[in-house]
Amino acid sequence: MATPDEIRELQLKMLQERDALLTAVRPMSVEVAEHRPPDKDGEDGWSVKEQLVHLAQMDARYRSWCERTVREERPDLDVDAQPPADPARYGMDVAHDVSVADLITEVDRQRALTVEFIQGLAPQDFDRVSSNAMFGELTVLQWLRSCYRHDRMHLAQVEHRASEYQPRFLKGEPDQRRRPS
Repeated sequence: MATPDEIRELQLKMLQERDALLTAVRPMSVEVAEHRPPDKDGEDGWSVKEQLVHLAQMDARYRSWCERTVREERPDLDVDAQPPADPARYGMDVAHDVSVADLITEVDRQRALTVEFIQGLAPQDFDRVSSNAMFGELTVLQWLRSCYRHDRMHLAQVEHRASEYQPRFLKGEPDQRRRPS
C-alpha cells in the first residue's frame, strides 16, 4: 500500500515538475513556441506548442487509465478503451492556432484535475494494477509517477538537452510520437 510519504511526494512532484516546465515556456515568443527543429524526429521534432497539447492530452489519458484501474479489477486498457471523461480541449491539428497562454491554461486545467483525482484516492487504490500494450502492467502509483516524469522529459526538450527520463515502451516508440505533418 502506498505510504503517506509516497502520496505526498507524488502530489508535490506533480506540481513541481509541471511548474518547472511552464516556467520555461511562459516567456517564449510565438516564433520560439512554434518552431519545429528541422533536424529532429519524434517528439524531439515537435514545437513547444505541440508539446503542450500532447501534455494536456496525456494528463487526461493517464488519469482516465487510473480511473478505470481503480474501478475495475486488473483492466486491459487496450480493450474497450473509452476517451477520457474530460479530454484536452485542443488537438495537435490546431496547436499552432492556439496561444501559448491558452495552451498553458489547458495544461494547468488537466493537471489540476489529475491532482484532484489523486486527492480522492485511498492508499490501497495506488496499488491497483492495469495493463496496456504500450507499457505492460503498472500500478496506479506507477501510472501517476509517469505523468510528472513525462513533464520532466518535455522540459528537457524545451531546454534543448537530453532527458534523463525515457519511457519504457514494450514494443518501441509508438506512432503517435512521430512528427505531425
